[in-house]
Amino acid sequence: MDRTPKQPVDHRAETADGVATITLARPQSYNALTADLLESLLATFRALERDAGVRAIVLTGEGKGFCAGQALDDPRTLPPGGKPDLGATVERRYGPLLLKILTIEKPVIAAVNGVAAGAGMGLACACDFRIVAESASFTTAFVKIGLVPDSGLSLTLPKLIGYAKALELCMLSDKIDAARADALGLCTKVVPLERCLAEAQSLAATLAKGPRALGLIKRELIRNGLGEVQHALAYEAHLQSVAGATEDFAEGLAAFAGKRAPKFRGA
Repeated sequence: MDRTPKQPVDHRAETADGVATITLARPQSYNALTADLLESLLATFRALERDAGVRAIVLTGEGKGFCAGQALDDPRTLPPGGKPDLGATVERRYGPLLLKILTIEKPVIAAVNGVAAGAGMGLACACDFRIVAESASFTTAFVKIGLVPDSGLSLTLPKLIGYAKALELCMLSDKIDAARADALGLCTKVVPLERCLAEAQSLAATLAKGPRALGLIKRELIRNGLGEVQHALAYEAHLQSVAGATEDFAEGLAAFAGKRAPKFRGA
């Protein structure tokens, strides 16, 4: 009997010279996040955390997108004909993954090769560094379907760019290009698309050669505010549960499926 562990088909993890590169592999959907992908991605981060040979991690997406956020056609998250429990989804799947990225004692670099929307933007902001392609873009997206930001954005975005701009990005949900993202402070470095992954891996390789203190620095900065991180993730789950039960969310989903503008009623 073949006892080889089944490899996930929704992402790849490859390691070379102390750097692990995780590639989200659902290019047909701009690497939108399914329940399966969230669970397998968490398992991969946990495995890399235990791997002494891995000293830095790069996260990127296959194809034209970094990550388009939650897959709205995922039956495990949004069952047809059923009422989704978005609070449980955030608590059980998003929270543990975001907490792991934020607290893993290895530098994590996002190679943002394309659109980072919704939870995809949350993943990018949870990473320690963001190497961003000139053609990439960001959008919080949640309000477009009547939801609140999750995936750690309620914590990471204000810390990265300040409260006022974070509120603007979350409420207006504009699509911002790499140049504006850089001006806001979201980017570590903006590079041509063809150099995005290589630049991220080069930074990761430099960090991988650094001392144990690098992991301790991350622990120091995060642990001092660990309670804040955990509270933010828990509160995101609570508010997403409230937002997911509104008529506006149902209208947002219907509008998305019908490729039309939503007509929100504030209810």
